[in-house]
Amino acid sequence: NPATAAAAPPPASCAPRTAPAAMKFDVNVLRYIEKDAWRVLVSVEMGMKNHELVPVELVSAISGLKHGGAFKYIRDLLKHKLVHHENQKYDGYRLTPLGYDFLAIKAFVNRGAIAGVGRRIGVGKESDVFEVVNEEGETLALKLHRLGRTSFRAVKSKRDYLKSTTTHTNWLYLSRLAALKEHAFMKALGDNGFPVPRAVDVNRHAVLMSMVDGHPLTQVQKLGDPGKVYAQCVDQLVQLAKCGLIHCDFNEFNILVNEEQEITVIDFPQMVSSNHYNAQELFDRDLKCLHKFFLRRYNYRADLDERGVPDPVFAAVAGGGVGH
Repeated sequence: NPATAAAAPPPASCAPRTAPAAMKFDVNVLRYIEKDAWRVLVSVEMGMKNHELVPVELVSAISGLKHGGAFKYIRDLLKHKLVHHENQKYDGYRLTPLGYDFLAIKAFVNRGAIAGVGRRIGVGKESDVFEVVNEEGETLALKLHRLGRTSFRAVKSKRDYLKSTTTHTNWLYLSRLAALKEHAFMKALGDNGFPVPRAVDVNRHAVLMSMVDGHPLTQVQKLGDPGKVYAQCVDQLVQLAKCGLIHCDFNEFNILVNEEQEITVIDFPQMVSSNHYNAQELFDRDLKCLHKFFLRRYNYRADLDERGVPDPVFAAVAGGGVGH
């Protein structure tokens, strides 16, 4: 999963192995798309609730434009690669990932949350993260969920809240659910004093959050004090459990560390309640991930450190709070 890491160079003790991918997101297209073209794009989005391919007649009906008018704007959307056309069983259209991105970004722009989009600073199997600025010039992180980029089945098996979904499940629906869940957890955790990015806004599959000054542990070759960082990680697992929550993806990709070796936790769509039937196994798995990574990367074992924190016992720390 991509990290919302700041672009500032790290200290020598936290040198990253690789730099994040650089890529521009061309939002200039927003200026050239007419109002009725946006209506057509939203109509395709609405039609995809019940159709894999939306018939052009339905696009016309939802948009309120006559067939010829809708088709004119569909051509513009095709040119900008915001929709995809297929003509197999019938003539139909569907949103592209870029089209869905633009709908979310336009919503943020319209309400003043975003003024410009910069480079891509993180890329993963299930999301991309871009650097953006708001109207006050503050740099923020925009996370675009990409569920279904690899496999719908794999995504649904990993995310408890998707297992009950049945029939027409498309990537728009999955990604939107993930974004809503992540934003809700980030807001609740931030309000309760957890070291997480500040939740700014959410629309469709896109989550807008504060930029974090740090680097994912997976990019950090050396730590000045591995024991200090490890202790913070374990403490966050414990504090989450006390609030009735289990992260379920608590690993080196989702823990950021800054120059002062303070951590920030990211990526919450897989989080579950400590009442979950598999809660202890999920908690222990997160803890085991920390064990393995700190031993492999930093040759650190808490049980061999006289200042090391002991392993928490799930039954002793799990409580009721945010997750309940």
